[in-house]
Amino acid sequence: MTSPDVRPDVRIRPMRPDDVVAAERLTAEGYHELDRRTFQRSWPEPELRPPGRGAAWVARTSHLLGTDPDGCWVAEADGDLVGVAVSFTRELMWILASYAVRPGLQGQGIGTQLMAAALHHGRGCLRGMLAASADPKAVRRYRLAGFALHPQMLLWGTVPREAIPVVERVRDGSPGDFDLMDSVDRRTRGAAHGPDHALLAAQLHLLVADHPSGSGYAYVDPSGAPVLVAATTRRTASELAWAALAASDPDVPVEIAHVTAANQWAIDIGIACRMELHQRGYLALRHLEPPAPYLHHGSLL
Repeated sequence: MTSPDVRPDVRIRPMRPDDVVAAERLTAEGYHELDRRTFQRSWPEPELRPPGRGAAWVARTSHLLGTDPDGCWVAEADGDLVGVAVSFTRELMWILASYAVRPGLQGQGIGTQLMAAALHHGRGCLRGMLAASADPKAVRRYRLAGFALHPQMLLWGTVPREAIPVVERVRDGSPGDFDLMDSVDRRTRGAAHGPDHALLAAQLHLLVADHPSGSGYAYVDPSGAPVLVAATTRRTASELAWAALAASDPDVPVEIAHVTAANQWAIDIGIACRMELHQRGYLALRHLEPPAPYLHHGSLL
């Protein structure tokens, strides 16, 4: 798959299982270079993706390659990977999980062709969703592809114990909750996560709330950060987020990311904890309003 817009030595082809490890390092380097260009001085110095997160990226991309291989593409030049686009569909939703061009090679049409291949895979979907960085060139490409751009916020800081309310209606989840969780997904974002729940539950701590006044779930990372929250009511979403934060270290800052303006309940939690509020990147949506009450996962959304 080639185009006059791309360097003649670059070939766009489907991703193979033996590409995944190299693709992980390419995306790690690409995102690190972008973070260094865009981070605010008050934030910690960006770090290259550590081995633990790299292994999670490899597992996640291998999972997507296994469940939806036609959405996964690479750009290759002289036998080396120079670009990656990992996309997938769930029900009638197209999602972009990862997208990067090797630093120093941007502006040569590689990203345009990768995006075209990924978008072609989602041509039959009614809706589209991706988490965008603050990279002006990438954001322009998403807008030209028909995505509405919704600014994202993040909350960052320690969680004082006295700020945490008593939460009684949240429990640990299990695979037996996946049907309930898919139902909440459809209500909030218009499509279930389906097979992605098994992967997420293997990598993160799952919390579930299921009672007559509201249902939902949260995936929590080892720091206590709620990295995905979906619920039928704002109160339930808040309870799940608070239950996650209760596991955080009171002396170590934690991040609540991917907060859109539709999710003021999450901002209220950050304010109660006296967290810093920043703007970072965009939630890009096509034929879909910002999901709420919902905090999306950075790549599985």
